[in-house]
Amino acid sequence: MATAALQQPRRSIFARPTATTGWYSWVTTVDHKKIGIMYGVTAFIFFLLGGLEALAIRAQLAVPNGEVLTAEVYNQFFTMHGVTMIFLVVMPMGVAFFNYFAPLMIGARDVAFPRLNALSYWIFLFGGIFIYSSFFLGGAPDGGWFGYAPLSTQAGQDAASGLADRGMDFYAVGLQFLGIASLAGAVNFIVTILNMRAPGMTLMRMPVFIWMTLVVSFLLLFAMPIIAVALFELMFDRLFGTRFFAASAGGDPILWQHLFWLFGHPEVYILILPAMGIVSEVLPTFSRKPIFGYAAVVFAGAAIGFMGWGVWAHHMFAAGLGPVANSAFALSTMFIAVPTGVKIFNWIGTMWGGSLRFTTSMMFSIGFIAMFIIGGLSGVTHAIVPHDAQQTDTYYVVAHFHYVLFGGALFGIMSGFYYWWPKIFGHRLSEKIGKWNFWLWFIGFNLTFGPMHIVGLQGMPRRIYTYPDGMGWNVWNMMETVGSFMIAVATLIFLFNVAVSRRKGREEAGADPWDARTLEWSIPSPPPEYNFAEVPVVTHRDEFWHRKYFVGPGKTVEPVFSGGAVDHSEHAEHDGGHHIHLPSPSYFPVVAAFGMLVSAYAVIFALPAVAIGILIMTLGFFGWVFEPGTAE
Repeated sequence: MATAALQQPRRSIFARPTATTGWYSWVTTVDHKKIGIMYGVTAFIFFLLGGLEALAIRAQLAVPNGEVLTAEVYNQFFTMHGVTMIFLVVMPMGVAFFNYFAPLMIGARDVAFPRLNALSYWIFLFGGIFIYSSFFLGGAPDGGWFGYAPLSTQAGQDAASGLADRGMDFYAVGLQFLGIASLAGAVNFIVTILNMRAPGMTLMRMPVFIWMTLVVSFLLLFAMPIIAVALFELMFDRLFGTRFFAASAGGDPILWQHLFWLFGHPEVYILILPAMGIVSEVLPTFSRKPIFGYAAVVFAGAAIGFMGWGVWAHHMFAAGLGPVANSAFALSTMFIAVPTGVKIFNWIGTMWGGSLRFTTSMMFSIGFIAMFIIGGLSGVTHAIVPHDAQQTDTYYVVAHFHYVLFGGALFGIMSGFYYWWPKIFGHRLSEKIGKWNFWLWFIGFNLTFGPMHIVGLQGMPRRIYTYPDGMGWNVWNMMETVGSFMIAVATLIFLFNVAVSRRKGREEAGADPWDARTLEWSIPSPPPEYNFAEVPVVTHRDEFWHRKYFVGPGKTVEPVFSGGAVDHSEHAEHDGGHHIHLPSPSYFPVVAAFGMLVSAYAVIFALPAVAIGILIMTLGFFGWVFEPGTAE
């Protein structure tokens, strides 16, 4: 027996993993669809955490002189709420949709760099865990998600634990960590879209969602290095005694604001453009019309991305930049409203005269348009410098950016969930439960953030953990708290919908349950691992619609009775697609990402241990290089 055991060939550490089911298959996967699902699930878990922080904040502010949270804990919660929702929820939710659907919508079998895609996810996951571990290691970040210097550079001691106040160290290092994931994803999507489109899919035949993916990827590519510089300087100020932002030593705290908002305003469009892309796919499907003014929508999205670089200082009208700079950025802020307005009119034009189907997905998209209009109108008031100087530190601003990023981005993301759920999982979510989800979410959202306009104009400052009685804010704050708990109930209803739709009354969706227009609906639900057995040839914009219908005499739409919705995966199903070369699973991306996590902790707690993290990273990348590239 021993001799036989010795004669068995040894398995090389560079041999590709073979598991296709179970948890190990998810850890080693490089399939863009599985990575998209993991991005989405992880981001939703962080959404629940950020939501719990928001509920604690609203419980504290429900009545005057609240005592639910101490000032110290309140600062940590409101900082982590902002960091979570922006960097760990809305951004990765967009990336989740990009990951799953960008290859499917352009007729590709995967992204250009599958292992880099996996590395991006694991860095995102470990980065989120790293930042949240700060709660147990001396306190969470407490300087606001914007990290204004010199407040963020001041080191102290946590009153409860007696440990050094490491919160903003986790902020500075953790956001750099997450930035690597964003850069890896951006490069991957740019290369995939520019080089892997199906034959015949010219740029002006791409779905609007793919255009928004491309614009967001370029914004990430150029915006993340800017905040990386700022975070690097903040890290050195806190950990190594430099004085980049110390005015007393010749530094400049306003420099932080310039660097942060030069990233932060393109970031707004990084957050909202994915939702705009989703809505631009949902509305044509449920209006039974092509999108109105395709070229205008595409160029408006590109214009928003370009002009977003020229408006950052409207966040700084109270910083004393002077009348010339303030006037210039006021004008640029007004100008950027133009392409945004173009998109809104195009969406309305798409619905106008259409045969509308008010599915849950459609209702969330219409809700997106309505809430985004309100957020846009309040945003235009920020272009008026004297007005902005008065409102900048009030709840009016809180109301504005929540109408844009919650009423906009998250409504769009929920629309995408209901729209693409059948494609991802093979069954629909319940429409009846979904409408309860929508209306509670919609009413709760407006009840929460609508009154913030009023209390803001009445002078209630933002970033305060309590307020005195007799200011006239009591009723409005109680309404806001009730509304926030309605949003929480609506979120639980969504989770209930997910559970019920999966376990009982499951309705098989088929390949094309919505009579949709784009290529991802031409293949089975869920899609096979190889996506397309035969790479499709594209001859029209809305290619899949043209395979199903043609425009007959008198401009009547008539179905194609034969050869329309051809399932190009049929012959590959017979042999499981084994003739198609697919990227090999790999555990080296998770090893490399874990090495980065070790290095991040070492930077804060034991600098020499960075060498251990670098060693783990090196092993991960070394194995990555020598691992087999593809499998049959």
